[in-house]
Amino acid sequence: MDSSIPVFVKIEEYKEILDILDVIRNKIDKAKGTLAKISELKDEEDQKIESWSRNLDEVEKKVNFIDRTLFEPRT
Repeated sequence: MDSSIPVFVKIEEYKEILDILDVIRNKIDKAKGTLAKISELKDEEDQKIESWSRNLDEVEKKVNFIDRTLFEPRT
C-alpha cells in the first residue's frame, strides 16, 4: 500500500477513530501500570522467598550443629 495516496474519511468516522485510539491508549496505560505492579509484587515475593531460604539454611545449620554436638563421641 502506497502511504502517499490520500485517504478520505467522513468527519464522523474520523472522530470515532480518534475516540477509539484514545480508549486504546488508556487501556495500554492501564495495562502498563498493572504490569509494573505485578513486577513489583514479584520482586517483593522473590525477596521474601530468598529470605525464607536463608533462614531455613541457618536453622538447618543449627540443627546439624546440635546433632553433631549431642552425638559425637566424647574422649
